[in-house]
Amino acid sequence: MENEKKLPDAPEPLWRMGVEIPEFSPLEEDLEVDVVIVGGGITGLTSAYVLVNEGLKVAVLEADQILNGTTGHTTAKVTAQHGLIYDEFITNFGRSTARLYYEANTDALKFIQKTVEEHQIECDFKGQDAVIYSTTDEYAQKLEKEAKAYNKIGIDGELVDQIPFKMDIKNALVMKNQAQFHPVKYLAHLVNLIKEKGGYIFEHTVAVNVEPGEKPTVLTREGKRVTGGFVLACSHFPFYEGTGFYSARLKATRSYIVAAKTKDNYPGGMYISADQPTHSLRSATSNGEEYVLIGGGNHQTGERNDTLEDYSALNIFGEQIFEVEKIHSRWSAQDLQTLDKIPYIGELTTGEPNILVATGFRKWGMTNSTVAALLFRDIILKRNNPYRDLYSPARFYAHPSLKNFFVNNAKVVKHLVQGKMEIPQKNVDEIPVGEGAVISINGHRKGAYKDEEGKVYIVDTTCTHVGCEVHWNNGEKSWDCPCHGSRFSYTGEVLEGPAEKPLQQYDFTMLDNLTSEDSGY
Repeated sequence: MENEKKLPDAPEPLWRMGVEIPEFSPLEEDLEVDVVIVGGGITGLTSAYVLVNEGLKVAVLEADQILNGTTGHTTAKVTAQHGLIYDEFITNFGRSTARLYYEANTDALKFIQKTVEEHQIECDFKGQDAVIYSTTDEYAQKLEKEAKAYNKIGIDGELVDQIPFKMDIKNALVMKNQAQFHPVKYLAHLVNLIKEKGGYIFEHTVAVNVEPGEKPTVLTREGKRVTGGFVLACSHFPFYEGTGFYSARLKATRSYIVAAKTKDNYPGGMYISADQPTHSLRSATSNGEEYVLIGGGNHQTGERNDTLEDYSALNIFGEQIFEVEKIHSRWSAQDLQTLDKIPYIGELTTGEPNILVATGFRKWGMTNSTVAALLFRDIILKRNNPYRDLYSPARFYAHPSLKNFFVNNAKVVKHLVQGKMEIPQKNVDEIPVGEGAVISINGHRKGAYKDEEGKVYIVDTTCTHVGCEVHWNNGEKSWDCPCHGSRFSYTGEVLEGPAEKPLQQYDFTMLDNLTSEDSGY
């Protein structure tokens, strides 16, 4: 479009801009605590907060910086409205299970609100209605079925025939009394409370394994040991799978967000489309300025190379319904989905009851992460929790999860075979500055990235998890694996698990003297 606004050159989430986030040193000596928490996002930090309030000694280990992973890249809707799920849950699992899921996420919303009020946290917490809308007759009918599901399990909602945007819709379903907030401001305050209560937080401390036992021990890449009565795996993808086969039970997807400055004020509410392509809308404030967050572009990780097109599509969508003055920032998120769309929260395996895991929040991590923290607390303190069986990772329903298990793993085999057979078409000289591509060196598939100064970085494109071939992601400048969602920087370092080891790196200067015939290019 002629008036399409220019995208920022590099991705940077709105949430981290202008917010003072505490910094922490790496772990430098062995440690023993009551609970070891791996992951410094909303799940790990909320867990640390509720546990230190119970008088427990906790240590949080973060591989990079706290609040810089999925939590820092969310749309931050605090809601039990998680797409078209309640009719599906009633059909597949029964009315009581669907109701429990709604209650668990509503309890989480109330916990966040109570915490904000109790500590007077300035995090832009604001009550909002959550709205699913349809632009097609097919999804209008699905919304009517979802509205009936709301009624069956007692959700406060209603069908409406219009929303306050310049678009024609067929139907919209409102879930009332939900909320939104600024996740980093909220959690930065919790971090200070954790410190005041004596909790430990360590950054740039990579957990690589667990020695199970009565007191499991987390081992770090630097050779340090942290022992506790419990280990909580809160690292998005579990840093330690044990025999839980989580790689085969989770699907990784990516989605995209742009923060747009619009001429007119945002009318309020949080919106998501039921039909495809998915679009999500909400407002957010940064440094006193209001922006509209436009999200969407959902696809399986590693299956799209030109992800800048996804950002551009959001940009165009924004132009269609708003008078956009500029695109302030852009970023993407990685989400994990379980086989049956209900997260895995609880014992890693039945044989390892003191190693707990929380993963597979789909796109709804603000409430499900809080559910996880409260469930972890109750398991550790041996309290009853009505949601324990609902979220148990040990569940394995024949329908629909068994079908999804075979579909997901058939895709892994497909990618594994196809990736090995692909013949690279580009050579190093053809790669533009600031871009990456797959090339061939001595008949072997390699990945090359050329930075702004023309320096070339070459890595092996075989993912270090199960050996699938990674693909270049131009929007994030990363190498992404389509099998289980591992992601690597252009230098080969791990950005997202389940891979633990970096891609093998090569020194381009060693290749400079290769002829085109020798090198395959």
